[in-house]
This record gives sequence, C-alpha cells and structure tokens, in this order.
Amino acid sequence: MRMEIIQNFWDLVQGGYLIPALVVLVALIGYLAANSLFSRALAAIRFSIRGASVPLELMAWPFRLLLSLVALAMLLHAIPFPEDTRDILRHLLLIIAIIGIAWFFMRLFRVFEQLILQRYAAKVRENESARKISTHVSLARKILNVLLLLLAVSSVLMTFDTVRQVGLSILASAGIASVIIGFAAQKSLTTLISGIQIAITQPISIDDVVVVENEWGRIEEITLTYVVVQLWDQRRLIVPINWFIDRPFENWSRTSAELLGTVFFYTDYTVNPETLRHELERVLASTPLWDGRVAQLHITNITEKSVEIRVLVSAANSSNVWELRCLVREQLIEFIKSNYPGWLPKLTMEMDKGKMAPET
Repeated sequence: MRMEIIQNFWDLVQGGYLIPALVVLVALIGYLAANSLFSRALAAIRFSIRGASVPLELMAWPFRLLLSLVALAMLLHAIPFPEDTRDILRHLLLIIAIIGIAWFFMRLFRVFEQLILQRYAAKVRENESARKISTHVSLARKILNVLLLLLAVSSVLMTFDTVRQVGLSILASAGIASVIIGFAAQKSLTTLISGIQIAITQPISIDDVVVVENEWGRIEEITLTYVVVQLWDQRRLIVPINWFIDRPFENWSRTSAELLGTVFFYTDYTVNPETLRHELERVLASTPLWDGRVAQLHITNITEKSVEIRVLVSAANSSNVWELRCLVREQLIEFIKSNYPGWLPKLTMEMDKGKMAPET
C-alpha cells in the first residue's frame, strides 16, 4: 500500500503537475500575505495622520495588480509552456507590469498631493505660503503624471522588436519630423510652456482672488493648459493658461488676503463730518467683519450741489470687505435719515418774484 502511494506521488511529480500546483499555492499565499501587510501598513499610516481624509485606498488596486503579476510570473516560470507561447505570455506580462507600475506611481503622487493639500487646507485662504505650496504640489503632480505617462508609453513601445529596429531611422529623420511637429503643435507647446511658467513664477495660486474679464472669482484649479476660476455666483470660468501670461489681470490676494474697501456718500453742505466719524467707529466696533486696521472718513470732493464723503475701511479678506462696505453704507444712511435728514442732498431753487408790468 505504501509502495503504491509512493509510486503515485512519483508519477505525479514526473507528470509535471505537482510543481505548478505548489507554485500556485505559494503564489496565492504570498499574494494574501502581501495584501494583508499592505492593508495593515495603510491602516497604520491612516492612524498616524488622524484628522485627514487622505485617500490611501487609491493605491490598493495598483498594488494588487503588481502582486498578481509577480504570481503569474512565478507560474509562467514553473509551467512547461511551449517556447513561443512562453515568449508571448512573458511579453504580455512585461507590458502589463509597465502599465501597473505607472498606475501605482500616479496614484502614489495623488495620495501625496492630497496629504499636503489637507495639511494646509485650513490656511490656504489667508496664508500666501500655503497657497503657493498648494499650487506647486498640484502642478508638480500633473507634470510628473505627464512625464510618467510618456515614459510608460515609450517603455511599452520599446518592448517590440520592430520599434527598436526602426529606432535609428526615426532618429535619422528626427530633424525633419521635429520641424513638422513644431509647426503643427506650436500653439499646444506654447500653452504647455505657459503652464510650466505659471508653476515656476506663480502669478496666481490656488484660492487666489482674481478679476478676470471683469469677473470676480477665486482660482479653483490650475492645470498645464487651463485655469478654472470659480465666480462669485458659483459659475466656472475656464481660462487658457497662457491668458495669465499675455494679459494683465487683478490679483487681490497675491501677497496678502487683507484688503481696503471704500464707500462714497453724497450729502448736503450742512453735514458734520466729525459726527459721522463717531457713528462710523460705533458701526465698525459692533461687527467682526472689521479687522481693526483702517477706519477713515474724509471729504474728498465738493460740487455745486453736494459734498462727497469717502469712507475707507479694512477687512481680512475680499468677502469680508464686501460685506463690511454694504453694512457701513446701510448703517450710515439710516443714521443720517433718522437723526439728520437735513444732511441729505437737496436741490435749492430760487424764483424771481418780480412785479407784473401794468396794463396800458
């Protein structure tokens, strides 16, 4: 009986089925173990950065794909395939491996970007350095993705013998081809270079307050070819990236989010500016919109009909300065109407009441 079992085992080994079965078993165990370790590593990283919702799960599927490729490579080495079939399968696994590695690193760049952006998310509106870091990280990820994609496509193409054989011919005709491609893609290349220039010089950053085409909004996204501006009414203005290089525009938060706002009033000549100054101080002291830096009221112009009064106030950001201007305008107008209606602008007319000529 024992001899029969030993003989069956020996036949199984000679038949070539045991080694592939063991390889499959080892590959499966290795896949499960590596996947488990990877999940625990992600959990440990997530625990260490509590309070930030970093999408670490983005790396899970690319990692599983690479593990599967390793298992398949082991299986391919163990199973006695025909040589032609083995070459085809090996080539296919190589191509998938290149794609998987590129996919893994693109997801890894995305995770690092989210980690850095969430670290500075609370400061990004008020802090210039935080906005610059956010812009650098976002554009760096996009540039690295483009380079990684080009490298992956080139690596896949170079796995084919025909591509390698015509490589010298391609290099020989590269001068002519570069001229043709340069003329054909001149605008696209200019846009791409403008995107890189924006990333280096940074005339705009993520969450900057800008005025573009007479529209007020915030920079929501910067890519290598276009910029998304979120307007005040939640519309999105898509602007080509080279627009910010070729044309002037207003950036209200280039170095600081703090701004000054003006309010103009037109009153009668009987107005008392000192009384209005005291009321302005009372209004500003009663609202958190005012940051305490600037509060001024001056007569800036006069006409034959009215006096122009300019109020200058400060706030921490553009949204607050807009609300503060509206509040000052409403409160001072109500104060004048309720307490000094004679200060409101009025038109004075004089009529000559001459005697009527006697009848003849």
